[in-house]
Amino acid sequence: MTYESLNTIIASIGLPYAYNEFPENTQQTPPFICFLFDDNSADLMADNTNYQAIRPLSIELYTDNKDFALEMTIEAALKAAGLPFARSETYIEKERMYQITYESEVLISNA
Repeated sequence: MTYESLNTIIASIGLPYAYNEFPENTQQTPPFICFLFDDNSADLMADNTNYQAIRPLSIELYTDNKDFALEMTIEAALKAAGLPFARSETYIEKERMYQITYESEVLISNA
């Protein structure tokens, strides 16, 4: 998978999205998505080189209200793209919103 193809998958969901966070001084109305690659890589190494780039990926959905249909849409898009994921849910009391996180690992290619 390329970075561009991952961006296409997230864009296909149809929600506003940004890498890590939206620009400062921009107000986002939920629902929206932030995605990011965790700092730690899990690259496969062989013959003294990084043979395959593997990036831990988090896709975070933020909603004001619990939206099962939207979650199913996102999960269907991830499954269609062949991305296995683990799902977790947190209620952010201070923000009064739900954060649904989908965690996966992505094999990154240059082509």
